[in-house]
Amino acid sequence: MEDVTDASFRILCREQGADMVYTEFVPSDGLIRDASKAIAKMRTREDEAPVGIQIYGHIPESMVEAARMAEKAAEIAGGHGADVIDLNFGCPVTKIAGRGAGSGMMREPDKMVAITKAVVEAVGKPVTVKTRLGWDDNSKIIVELAERLQDVGIKALTIHGRTRCQMYRGSADWTLIGEVKNNPRMHIPIIGNGDITSALQAKEAFDRYGVDGIMIGRATFGRPWIFREIRHYLQTGELLSEPTVAERVALAKRHLALSLELKGEPRGIFEMRRHLSCYFKGLPDFKETRMKMVTTLDRDELFGILDYIGENWN
Repeated sequence: MEDVTDASFRILCREQGADMVYTEFVPSDGLIRDASKAIAKMRTREDEAPVGIQIYGHIPESMVEAARMAEKAAEIAGGHGADVIDLNFGCPVTKIAGRGAGSGMMREPDKMVAITKAVVEAVGKPVTVKTRLGWDDNSKIIVELAERLQDVGIKALTIHGRTRCQMYRGSADWTLIGEVKNNPRMHIPIIGNGDITSALQAKEAFDRYGVDGIMIGRATFGRPWIFREIRHYLQTGELLSEPTVAERVALAKRHLALSLELKGEPRGIFEMRRHLSCYFKGLPDFKETRMKMVTTLDRDELFGILDYIGENWN
C-alpha cells in the first residue's frame, strides 16, 4: 500500500465506513536519520483516527527508536499522532524482505519476537503486528509465532494468508488464520487479511474462521466504498448496489479535494493519478478521457473532466 494509503485516502476510507486505518509503512532507518519523507508519513489528522503508524525494519535499535518517534508523532510530524504503533513484518517486496525487513523476518522468528518485545517495552501506546503465514510452504510457522508475539505483549495480530514466497500469487489460505484464532491459548484480537473483495467474502471470513476483524488492502484501490458495502451487509444482510458513475465522480472529487488540501499543487494532483483511473475502471470507450484525466496538472481542468464523466457515463 506504499504511495496509496496517504492521509487523503485514509480520511476517505474512514468516511466510507472503515473502523481503523494505517499509514503507509515508514522505514525505521529513515526516521532515525530524520529523513523528511519518512517523518511526513507519520502526519495524521483527527478525522482519520483511530489510526496506526506502521513502521518496518530489521535492526532492533532502529526499530525501538523509530517506535519511540512514532509515539511522539504529533510532536514530531504534527497532527493527531498515533493511536497504535504497528510493526510490519508482512511486506513481501524483494527490496524490503531481501534485506530481512518486512516478511523477511519470517526467516528469523527469534529476532522478530525480540524486536517486538523491545518495542513493546519501549513505548506506552498499544503495539500491533502484521505478518504472514511463513516464509514458504515448508515453514508455515504462524500458529506458534502468534503465541510468542502475544506473550511479549502485542495487543492485536493481523495475518495475511500467504507466505512470503507467494507474494500476492494464488489464493490466500485462511485455514491457518482460523487455527490461530481458535487456539485456546490466544486471547488477543486476530485480524485476517487477504483476498477480501466483497461483502459476501467478508461475512464468510467472520462466520467461517471466527476472526475478530478483517483488514482490506488492494481491494480498496478505486473502491473506498467497499467498507460501506461490508458494514451494511453485516448489519442488515442486504447487499448494496454498486455506486453509480455520478456517485463515483462525487467520491473522486472529494478525494481530489482532500489531496489538494493536504499536498497542494501540483503534487496533490500528480499523486492522485493512481487513484483516479481506478475509480472508473471498466467504463466503455473511456481511454481518451482517462488519458486526459491522468496527464493534466491543471486543477480546474481535472475537476471539469470529472464533471464530464458524470454527465456522459450515467
